[in-house]
Amino acid sequence: MSTAVGPSKTARLRRFLPVILCTAGKQESRSCFSDAVSVRAKLKMKNDGNPRSKPATKRLQEYVAKTPTGTEGLDEITRGGIPTGRNTLVCGGAGSGKTLFAMKYLCCGALQYGEPGLCISFEENAEELAQNMASLGYDLVALEKKNMLVVDHVQIARHEFEETGEYDLSGLFVRIEHGIRSIGAKRLVLDTIEVLFTGLPNEAIVRSELRRLFRWLKEQGVTTMITAETGPGGTLTRHGLEEYVADCVILLDHRVSEQVSTRRLRVVKYRGSAHGTNEYPFLLDETGISVVPITSVGLTHQASLDRVSSGIAGLDWMMGGKGFFRNSSILISGTAGTGKSSFAAHFANAAAERGERCLYFAFEESPSQILRNMRSVGLELEPWMDRGLLRIEASRPTSTGLEGHLARMHRDISAFKPLIVVVDPITNLISVGDTPAVKSMLTRLIDFLKLHNVTAMFTNLTVKGMVEETSVGISSLMDTWILLREMEVLLRDVSSTAPERQRAIHLLKSRGMAHSRKMEPFEITDTGIHMINLEASLSSASSGAHTRGARKRAR
Repeated sequence: MSTAVGPSKTARLRRFLPVILCTAGKQESRSCFSDAVSVRAKLKMKNDGNPRSKPATKRLQEYVAKTPTGTEGLDEITRGGIPTGRNTLVCGGAGSGKTLFAMKYLCCGALQYGEPGLCISFEENAEELAQNMASLGYDLVALEKKNMLVVDHVQIARHEFEETGEYDLSGLFVRIEHGIRSIGAKRLVLDTIEVLFTGLPNEAIVRSELRRLFRWLKEQGVTTMITAETGPGGTLTRHGLEEYVADCVILLDHRVSEQVSTRRLRVVKYRGSAHGTNEYPFLLDETGISVVPITSVGLTHQASLDRVSSGIAGLDWMMGGKGFFRNSSILISGTAGTGKSSFAAHFANAAAERGERCLYFAFEESPSQILRNMRSVGLELEPWMDRGLLRIEASRPTSTGLEGHLARMHRDISAFKPLIVVVDPITNLISVGDTPAVKSMLTRLIDFLKLHNVTAMFTNLTVKGMVEETSVGISSLMDTWILLREMEVLLRDVSSTAPERQRAIHLLKSRGMAHSRKMEPFEITDTGIHMINLEASLSSASSGAHTRGARKRAR
């Protein structure tokens, strides 16, 4: 049922519930004063007369209860969720995702935590909201049938009522209270608050009713999320008051830079709790909403002593015969045609052979093209994909901004839970951001991977003459740096003096282990990558050991 909200002092609202007189301002002020005195008295008792006692402050912070939102990443940023029994304001411009954000909060409460929710919508009706949320995989109709959700559309039509007294929201309070009691709602959403005051010229009344609304909502004991539109001139809200009376304020932003859009989230304030204060990218697509928290400030990840094979015997030998450290970051640099993707594919294939999951992010080739090209070097990767051990995620760098790519990679890694990740190549990311932005994004990605015990390999295209430099300046972040290059050599076994191009590998650095500093030639054939000199030495050493063993047994 659509109902108009307007002046209620003379009880002339059309198709609305009876008006309930609100508490007098003096009584409210007296109540607030008594509450403040009560809080001070409790603090004094806890501090044993010492107002600067640190233990009491710590205990007080523990009493700020949290309600999880169900949005991946946001609960981590807020350290548990939004404040229970208080008001949280979600503000943003058109298209920033406010309504979807709030509705997901209700859906996750019903599905994951068994908490019924009430939505008071002033713009979209129940059918429209159900269609919109279906795009994220949520069935609002099914939740309503289970009495876990109620969507109440309150239509605000200025032409349907006359203003004969002071504007009052007591009738709305009755409607909200009825909705809460009907299903025992624990969560409440008001979307969007500006519509309540459409066309009201008296700013003083608007600000007074806003204060009373926020105060009344806190008294109901439900955890409320209120959406609001950003105001002109960069203000958080239209009236400039909502952000001050709310206990938690979350700002959603959808900006476009160089024709690439990125969504960001920031927790502007959170009373009584520490929280992340940076801007965080978030992803809004067919799989839902996910927020990417800025990873740890401190370097807290654990260094592993385990080793993993590169999939190439000669390269493993260059690192003591054991391969890379697990949970490390590896960079393979080289000019075009040196075999960077082939090395990465061998690494992915070796992981699958060990029964480990590998996630391959491709920014240059499609999955079909990668599978075809790797068959030419003796690698059949398709069976690993069929068995769920290899997954290739291919996308163009320009499909979204850097933060969007980071959010998508976080989501895919969290869902697939790989032990090995390949990013091929990182150079293409320059097309959607400058060097400092790409470096910042990759730094956060590397930190995320290490915290989740993932071994990562990155490929980087270098320019001839600058082979020992990276276009994004991240070589210092890498634990192992491998340089592939081509050299011109003269063949001795032919009469022609024309030089031939020879590929070579150089291990520039590998932290924490002894490694070869020689530049070793290698070949890429239909049976894989082979280190020419090393494999011959390994073969002769193996045959020599076999011969010595046979002679010893004969004696």
